[in-house]
Amino acid sequence: MSRELKSYQLVERSLMKTYRKTLWHPFVLACREYDLLQEGDHVAVCISGGKDSFLLAKLMQELQKHSDFPFDLTYLCMDPGYAPANRQKIEANAELLHIPLTIFETTVFDIANSTDRNPCYLCAKMRRGCLYKKARELGCNKIALGHHFDDVIETTLMSMFYSSELRTMIPKLHSLHYEGMELIRPLYRVRESEIIKWANYNHLEFLQCACKYTEREEASQITGKRREVKELIRTLKQDTPGIDQSIFNAIHNVSLDTMPGFNAKGRDYTFLDFYDK
Repeated sequence: MSRELKSYQLVERSLMKTYRKTLWHPFVLACREYDLLQEGDHVAVCISGGKDSFLLAKLMQELQKHSDFPFDLTYLCMDPGYAPANRQKIEANAELLHIPLTIFETTVFDIANSTDRNPCYLCAKMRRGCLYKKARELGCNKIALGHHFDDVIETTLMSMFYSSELRTMIPKLHSLHYEGMELIRPLYRVRESEIIKWANYNHLEFLQCACKYTEREEASQITGKRREVKELIRTLKQDTPGIDQSIFNAIHNVSLDTMPGFNAKGRDYTFLDFYDK
């Protein structure tokens, strides 16, 4: 008689069987293609409480078991001022999924809400800084965030529509303020729709948005713009099913020779700088 699997074991099996093609394979491909992990790395897997970060934690946990080389993981959760119910939800999900959380407290929510500047921008910047600092204290050399395929293409379009520039997320980057630290995005090729399917398949419920201040006008404008872009992509896919993949491919195939201007390493260039050379 086969033994009954525990909840976290069923979740793990779903990653390696049911969602092997749509979650595990693109995750592993991103790690290899973008050279995200090396032997001896100590990665802080940053968990916010949402579906993306918890999936990232489980995939990293599985990769550690099957990797050809050793690396260490710390599952790091910053409490920026969550409501007690949200904090309890994160801890309960971590226990359910067999993820050993390291939690530390900050006052990021309160500080971000007390400024006249864009609260979402300030909150994101402060949260990342706190994660870098804590990760380094714990001996980590990398932090892993749960940004996925859809985040990448939505950010690309938002930068064009609302910031008048072509900018996107890259799979990894060096920290400007914490020497020796690096940020990696292992879910870079994982689609959000597949993450939702995985969560529903396993009857998992995660936090949607734990921020206490999303009702503020500045915050709602930003989330509203992202929703608009998400809906635009969804509409375009009805006539051109592969358009999201085309956008993703485009950021890997930028032809600078056709651009009238671009910025590299903090310096602005125009095509005239190279026109007669």
